[in-house]
Amino acid sequence: MGGFFGVVSREDCVTDLFFGVDYHSHLGTRRGGMAVYSKEAGFQRAIHNIENSPFRTKFEKDINEMAGMMGIGCISDNEPQPLIVRSHLGNYAITTVGRINNETELISSAFQKGSTHFLEMSGGKVNATELVASLINQKDSIPEGIRYAQEQVDGSMSMLLLTKDGIYAARDKMGRTPVILGRKDGARCASFESFSYLNLGYELDRELGPGEIVLINSDQVQILRKPDKQMKICAFLWTYYGYPTSSYENVNVEEMRYRCGEILAENDQYKGIDYIAGIPDSGVPHAIGYANQSGIPFARPFIKYTPTWPRSFMPTNQSMRNLVARMKLIPVDALIRGKSLLFIDDSIVRGTQMGETVDFLYNSGAKEVHIRSACPPIMFGCKYLNFSRSTSEMELITRRVIAELEGEGALEHLGEYCDDKTERYQKMVQKIGEKLDFTTLRYQTLDGMLKAIGLPRDQVCTYCWSGQE
Repeated sequence: MGGFFGVVSREDCVTDLFFGVDYHSHLGTRRGGMAVYSKEAGFQRAIHNIENSPFRTKFEKDINEMAGMMGIGCISDNEPQPLIVRSHLGNYAITTVGRINNETELISSAFQKGSTHFLEMSGGKVNATELVASLINQKDSIPEGIRYAQEQVDGSMSMLLLTKDGIYAARDKMGRTPVILGRKDGARCASFESFSYLNLGYELDRELGPGEIVLINSDQVQILRKPDKQMKICAFLWTYYGYPTSSYENVNVEEMRYRCGEILAENDQYKGIDYIAGIPDSGVPHAIGYANQSGIPFARPFIKYTPTWPRSFMPTNQSMRNLVARMKLIPVDALIRGKSLLFIDDSIVRGTQMGETVDFLYNSGAKEVHIRSACPPIMFGCKYLNFSRSTSEMELITRRVIAELEGEGALEHLGEYCDDKTERYQKMVQKIGEKLDFTTLRYQTLDGMLKAIGLPRDQVCTYCWSGQE
């Protein structure tokens, strides 16, 4: 995923920028970056690898060397950014959040229209943010270019552009990711996460609508393109991505997770359970909601050791990620041995970590381990926000099980496997539980998850579960 933060102030903004970006560290694991503009020094930029050290540590030196009253920054799971671009539209810095599915076609088109080259990243890929900049530069103004880029991208693309005139902020055309504006006396900011500016003295101004483009200055926000009416915001912002203190479309993440757990409990059978627990971090509030509704005590049978491996940075290698996930968990013997436990996690993707967690609990003396997922079975890889690191949908535990059950005809029945009221769905869930050695397994329904979010169904993207936007 990734996140960004930008600020325009009447005074030096670097401290606000530093802490605002740092508050997005839970959204990315690979790189962080900041770009600042001042009339005296022009554009200044710093980018660091944060795979083995958090953003705050890597940028402490930079904030003492940078100065300016406008700046943007990001946490990224992929390409280095922000980039500083020189074009016929003037110099600007740009950072993006999104995904481009038609990269090859856009690169070919750019070559035909006069772009001479792109800088190649490791692995042979083109920097997605550089590609977006090349699209913007094909038009006669930055607002025209931003809209053109969003229309050309198959996927999603929100962005911040830092210029000498202010910061352009644009939410992707379907509003799949948020862009939230904050304000205080003498300063304005734009942010992915709504909580990132609160401790800096800002208060909520408003959220940008789908496809909306604005120009931000220290004392005003100028609307350059009005928002579109249709929205498809990502449901995973609430179930997994979002920090507990965040709100999107006025729906708080922590509160949604409580409601989701309550709905799970209302539709579940839980006799003989000693404790309800959550897989840290995002599974915990779901479990609290479940415990509150069921009346079964909430407990923490294992504790996640975070001083050396916080969530904000993890290895990109999947086998090492699985090892680190296991090494984090420290058991509490008195709450595990001989107990029947019901654990809730935000989702089950490949099933590898969950299977290892259950083995860990059994090896620690658990009598039974019941598993509940706070969202429906993930059936499709995300086309819009890179939710899953999977390179193939066959890495999903659901797809592997369906292939085992159906053989060559697996794709013919995907619709039935997405429907929790069908016999095929029930067989899939039972098979997943058996493969991962769960005592029982149940998933939140799509209707239950949407009820917990509370937005109209047609405003929320559910592609990962239904295959429909």
